[in-house]
Amino acid sequence: MNPGLVILVLAVVAAAGFGLYRRRVDGRFAGAPAAAPAPAVEESTAWASVAASVPSAELGERATLVQFSSAFCAPCRTTRVVLADVAERYDGVAHVEIDAEQHLELVRELDVRRTPTTLVLDRAGNEITRAAGAPRREQVLAALPLHQES
Repeated sequence: MNPGLVILVLAVVAAAGFGLYRRRVDGRFAGAPAAAPAPAVEESTAWASVAASVPSAELGERATLVQFSSAFCAPCRTTRVVLADVAERYDGVAHVEIDAEQHLELVRELDVRRTPTTLVLDRAGNEITRAAGAPRREQVLAALPLHQES
């Protein structure tokens, strides 16, 4: 058998395996939403870090979707549309988009490793869960603490 053909087949199998893996894990939120939000915003929350870096950002009454994006990231545009739609349709949900390249210190502090990354914060600004990659609308809705008492 031709060694070049063997290498080609192995490369195709490896690429297909990696593609299937990425399709499975991209956009999935790690963990389930917390049972109850914290009573007040504390300085150690993810929100405190976001607010210090982006003073114009506003915390949602029920939840905040914090999206880290970069300029040349195609999945970031899709994520922006999905998160903005969810924030528009559900009362008390805010969407904050942060340019990762312009806020590298915040990226390091919150351990954001790729774009898009979406953090879901509760009403007190605590991180509930996060997703790397472009989440689908139903994944975002499942991660939101929408059914908790206000």
